[in-house]
Amino acid sequence: MSSLLEVSGVSVSFDGFKAINNLSFAIGDAELRAIIGPNGAGKTTFMDIVTGRTRPDEGRVLWGEANVSLLGLSEARIAREGIGRKFQKPTVFEDQTVLENLLMALRNARGPFQVLFYRPTPGDLDRVHELAGEIGLMDALGRKSGELSHGQKQWLEIGMLLAQEPRLLLVDEPAAGMTPAEREHTTTLLVAAAKSRAVVVIEHDMEFVRRLGCKVTVLHEGAVLAEGSLDHVTANRKVIDVYLGR
Repeated sequence: MSSLLEVSGVSVSFDGFKAINNLSFAIGDAELRAIIGPNGAGKTTFMDIVTGRTRPDEGRVLWGEANVSLLGLSEARIAREGIGRKFQKPTVFEDQTVLENLLMALRNARGPFQVLFYRPTPGDLDRVHELAGEIGLMDALGRKSGELSHGQKQWLEIGMLLAQEPRLLLVDEPAAGMTPAEREHTTTLLVAAAKSRAVVVIEHDMEFVRRLGCKVTVLHEGAVLAEGSLDHVTANRKVIDVYLGR
């Protein structure tokens, strides 16, 4: 299977500390992957490199069928290439309704003037209703986003990213602070999203990772320590020593 994203031999240091150390990682189109590892393993730095927030000292980051190098591209250009990122804390427009948030996120070519005079087309509204159904917020379309629960805000933000039709979705600790029911819905949402795009989930909650039922990459000291099913990596002696044994 050809890779949608291929990271090879990437290293980056901050003040002499090697946050990422000769890291190689690949994900295919329409694949779900979980990344786990102790604090300081390089999980967030990995996402920063892929999305252009951090420039590595060495290595390659190649994207798509044309093997475009993401190094040197701006964060905005990388987002336009089809890489969406969801941070741990949800960022939605709290004074706007769920409907308005989703409409603003739709991938339409709009400059400042178009945004000012924007009127949603029937097609836009159909797409928003489709997204609201996918993320489980159909009944909340008229509610202000600030009134939503923590979990619902996370789903809305995932919906806003999906509205931009990314080919790769990077999701940072989606289960944090959620109720068990919200976590279950989030699992369903991410598994469904990965049917038509690549989804990479950074997560600490092992039960959540187990429910995702996907391949797991374990990072330690900025490099891949193990890869495989959750049962496979959690039975690995090196993983037990550095991570689960703490």
